[in-house]
Amino acid sequence: MSFDTSILSMLAQGFGETVFMVLVSSLISYLIGIPLGLALVVTDRDGICPKPAVYAVLGAWINLLRSVPFIILLIAVLPLTRLVVGTTLGPRAVVVPLVISAAPYVARMVESSLKEVNTGVIEAAKSMGASNLQIVCKVLLPEARPALLIGAAISVTTILGYSTMAGFVGGGGLGTIAINYGYYRYRTEIMLVTVVILVLIVQGIQECFLRSARRSDHRAK
Repeated sequence: MSFDTSILSMLAQGFGETVFMVLVSSLISYLIGIPLGLALVVTDRDGICPKPAVYAVLGAWINLLRSVPFIILLIAVLPLTRLVVGTTLGPRAVVVPLVISAAPYVARMVESSLKEVNTGVIEAAKSMGASNLQIVCKVLLPEARPALLIGAAISVTTILGYSTMAGFVGGGGLGTIAINYGYYRYRTEIMLVTVVILVLIVQGIQECFLRSARRSDHRAK
């Protein structure tokens, strides 16, 4: 199996576009998802500031967005995508539906991670007069850091999977190469190479976040 320079250049460009989509989408999704996840934990009936109505509304909206398959969402938000970035093609355009789809997923991952924090630690902070903001910033987030990092590994690899689906609508990246050049043109070798690259990216993401989680877990020391 051999490739000329044009194929190698195309693969390098696709790799760069995929990394761009995943990094930007993950960053924005976490900027939205962390506050949403915190709001869910804080306003839960067992939270530090119970507000069942707020929790119910937030939970309903998050579940609604999570229930829409990404490929359908990708097409449904094309008008919004054009409004935000001025086009519906290319890596920049894919960031919009990726964020809309991934942010609710991240919120649930953050909620799950924060709920793993021992309630005794929270009660101890309350007994010492800590405010709700102090409990969030100095207890919940630090104590949940290992779980948050493991959840980030899952979330980022999920976003990577979503980004490859964007190839069906000209979103760019390795997904577009696999579909347009591997599938439609019957170039099995190109398809295999893109799959190998994606697997290596996933392995790199998992290893990076898992190592960070182990280093930050004081219980393992």
